[in-house]
Amino acid sequence: MQAATTTSSLMMPADIQENARLILRQVISQIPQSTQGLERLIFIGDMVEKLPVENKAMLKSFVEALLMRMFVLNASDIDLGGYGGQSKIWYRIFGSKKPDPTLDPLSFDDSNVLIQSLISPRQRQFLYEQKNLDFSYMIMDGEMMRRFRADAYLDLDHLALNMRAINATVRPYKSLELHANITKIVSLAHTKEGLILVTGITGSGKSTTLDAMIDLNNHSVDGHVVVIASPIEYVHKSDRCIIRHREVGRDVLSFKEGAVQALRQDPDIIMIGEMRDPETIFTALEITDSGHKVFSTLHTASAVESIDRIIGEVPPIEQERVRNRFADVARLVLSQKLIPSLDGKRIAAREILVLNASVRAAIKNGNTGEIYQMIQESNDVGMQTMEQDLKRLYMQKKISLESAMNYANNKKRMQQILSAAPV
Repeated sequence: MQAATTTSSLMMPADIQENARLILRQVISQIPQSTQGLERLIFIGDMVEKLPVENKAMLKSFVEALLMRMFVLNASDIDLGGYGGQSKIWYRIFGSKKPDPTLDPLSFDDSNVLIQSLISPRQRQFLYEQKNLDFSYMIMDGEMMRRFRADAYLDLDHLALNMRAINATVRPYKSLELHANITKIVSLAHTKEGLILVTGITGSGKSTTLDAMIDLNNHSVDGHVVVIASPIEYVHKSDRCIIRHREVGRDVLSFKEGAVQALRQDPDIIMIGEMRDPETIFTALEITDSGHKVFSTLHTASAVESIDRIIGEVPPIEQERVRNRFADVARLVLSQKLIPSLDGKRIAAREILVLNASVRAAIKNGNTGEIYQMIQESNDVGMQTMEQDLKRLYMQKKISLESAMNYANNKKRMQQILSAAPV
């Protein structure tokens, strides 16, 4: 087993480094070498729980120094621990994840101890049983609260951790540069009901876009918003809307339970963090059908794929009913990707589908293959294909030709529309 190591190059007070190293060595020295696997993690957890409060605080300060480094590096994520981490500390900066060469390594057990110091006994037990734990974490940086979305999990019998920094401020809705018709669909002031989906792969900015939509309503209409997420990311401050935040596992048992309970809480908007299973899909459709406005997400790369995924997630006997109900209640599907930009950062490209009468008919008739053409020909109401938006970004010299091709959903169509564009 690897020995505990120092992190002398971290920007933190010397006493925190020295004391944290000492605590790690004391804990690790007491672990029997014969104890392996889950038994070893449980042993470490018991030892961490018995540490004096000031020792646990010191270990947290050590991790928090690593987290605060994210803001120096403009990193979105940090990864550490587990076999795959190879004792290095990794940061994702503008889309690329690399180990930080300026930081000394952490042994497997260094990370096992540090990760367990961040969570409660109940969370620890959940982690042992489920082999995974989603949780949120907060740091006070002066008067500013820094929040992180965290996921702890097992990697070859050792604990690994990913933490993502949550924006301290919400992105202004206007910065999304969406068509006026899309704003009417999103805003409670114009449309009181309907399902709005924001889709994309992990790390594509779905939460940022949803938070901007919630913020638009918060400052423009009187109402009640219930946010159900796992975990809660950006915390909205109620303005014209009362905004409730319910974290799955902490404030409510599941997305489904949170959505059902929300109906008894007099909501105008319900935000369901993810439609990840048939039960949640059924519940979201039923809630929307009852006259509420529902926002949610899916891990899909295109609008048409989102429709097919929702229908495909439910049992075959229910698919026709779900197909018809989705067509009736859905108002908007916005799929997005973050594209490497020429300035070395990333920029969002979006595919936008508005469910008009023609689109609804195509869904009900099982002709989702026709929808792409409908999107392509309906720019006047705010629709656009991913390829059309990638072309726009390329023509504005914000992304490269290579990126436009690489991130297209329909590469043949991308090649066709770019062939007329100046190089």
